[in-house]
Amino acid sequence: MKRIIRQYLPLLAAVATAGAMIFSPSCANTTTPPSGGPKDTIPPVLVKYFPLPGDTMVTRHKTQLSLTFDEFVVVKDMQSLFLSPPLDKTPKYKIRNKSVIVYFESDLDSNKTYVLDVTNAIADNNEGNMFPGYALVFSTGKHIDSMMVSGIVQDCNTLMPVKGATVMLYKDHSDSALFKHRPDAAIKTDDWGYFCLRNIQDTVYRMYAIMDMNNNNIYEADNEQVAFIDTLVRPVIKVNDSLPELQKYLMTDTVACLARKAEYELNLFKEVPSKQMIVNYERLGERTAYVTFMAPYAEIDSIWIKGLPEGKLITQFNLERDSLEIWVNDPKPQPDTFFLNVNYLKTDTLGKLVPTTDEIKLTKPRKAALAKSARTDVKKEDTTAVFTIDAKPENVEQYGFVLEFKYPLVKTAFDSLEFRYLNPKQQEFTDTYTVEQDSLNLRKYVVRPASKLLPGYEYFLKVPHRKFTDINGFYNDSSEVKVMLPNDDKLSSLTLVLNDVNNKYIIDLLNEKRDNTLRSFIVDRDTSLLFPYITAGKYSIRLTEDLNRNGLVDTGNLLEHKQPEKVKFFRLDDGNFLIDIPEMTELEQTIDVGELFR
Repeated sequence: MKRIIRQYLPLLAAVATAGAMIFSPSCANTTTPPSGGPKDTIPPVLVKYFPLPGDTMVTRHKTQLSLTFDEFVVVKDMQSLFLSPPLDKTPKYKIRNKSVIVYFESDLDSNKTYVLDVTNAIADNNEGNMFPGYALVFSTGKHIDSMMVSGIVQDCNTLMPVKGATVMLYKDHSDSALFKHRPDAAIKTDDWGYFCLRNIQDTVYRMYAIMDMNNNNIYEADNEQVAFIDTLVRPVIKVNDSLPELQKYLMTDTVACLARKAEYELNLFKEVPSKQMIVNYERLGERTAYVTFMAPYAEIDSIWIKGLPEGKLITQFNLERDSLEIWVNDPKPQPDTFFLNVNYLKTDTLGKLVPTTDEIKLTKPRKAALAKSARTDVKKEDTTAVFTIDAKPENVEQYGFVLEFKYPLVKTAFDSLEFRYLNPKQQEFTDTYTVEQDSLNLRKYVVRPASKLLPGYEYFLKVPHRKFTDINGFYNDSSEVKVMLPNDDKLSSLTLVLNDVNNKYIIDLLNEKRDNTLRSFIVDRDTSLLFPYITAGKYSIRLTEDLNRNGLVDTGNLLEHKQPEKVKFFRLDDGNFLIDIPEMTELEQTIDVGELFR
């Protein structure tokens, strides 16, 4: 037997060596890296917590809460570790193995129900998969509060959901509560602007929402947005963990997130500042500057520049009267420094508006000073009355030909404009026109042909040479623009038939994301609005109720209990807010405006 083994020993050694070479890691194929397996797309799973949900008599001093997961995790957003009711300081945390330990720098209150919400806070350590969230409920007393309220927070102008707003409930019903102390219950909105305040007392509250910029859970009107419910709020639904409103869904689960019921809608707005003062100013060039005010509707008694003769100053407010443009109507070289005096109503230390004169030092920009001294690299726009002509094919019928000069004019000759057109047979004609100065911009003029624009025609507007002079003493160069109405057969049109219009409304056609206004009308009676030359796509129709008929979307005021002016989006019969317009379609849509705003 031993002789047989010795006979095959060399063969066994060779087989062993070959096996080692085959299975050794060092012999892996170096042209293909080893695979790490499929990517982890599963969020962390919560496997253990302390205290247990619903625990009572939890210690108030040096309280620590623990959430343990099935894998290593990280805290993505510390501010999303949110305790309700909030303490003076935000919760702190530390990672211990697979656990997140949350602790507090101050003691908890006695006999109070607390909710630690960790929505949008935690993700796994490797792939960053977000944990959907969890609400750990406990009490420092013998009782757990059992009521809840839900709702959404949205932007007052776009009605789009606002993520990260803080919704707050106050048992103190005074107007000052929001400014003075922290709420009795609070929660952050999720990606869908949704909130559910759970395990709250069965009592009557004031409800607010703010964009809490410094996370102190107190409203600061100068730099934060706010929303409020007009009436007192009393919860009517008891907590039941089977309710969809209390579930923590992945924010990508659109169907589940939209299925949650919202009892309240809060429209977030930025208040008009309560104090009036000059907050910014700048000299933009040789003869131009601007001044901005903290609050709108600034009341100016007089304005002058030291050493400048009276009548040489041209000023223009914007529509909100919180920004003032200033020009010096004098072509002579100007000093390097202007001393601008503004006499206006300014808020004093007692909060009252009192007549005040502020002197502002306006220094010429360095670029302008260098150009004056060097006189090199002089550009064409440095010696001419610069202007633009805007005439877009898709909206020239509505908005006309818009001429805008860079500086105010001291000499005009609008009767010298040349307006002509070519018909499809290339026959040339001239036409009359009207000119209207823009009511909000004294440098802008709108030219409208007397005749209706027609498809297939070429229209030309020419501004002749040296017919206009600006405050610099410069003449204009000639310029001509050509425009034709769109003739793409694939374009569509939308006609809105507005009924029961009993107020003034601003009607806007917006893109799908609601971040761009494509066309706008102001109406105050039943009418039909035509939106021509629309490319195929999805659009929104926004209607704003202009109660004070000033053509602006006015904001709200918290202390006056004034909501921002109402905004509504037209909704189709199927509940969709988007109108899907195909190619080559003439679409007509009727809107009962009165019903929409009732």
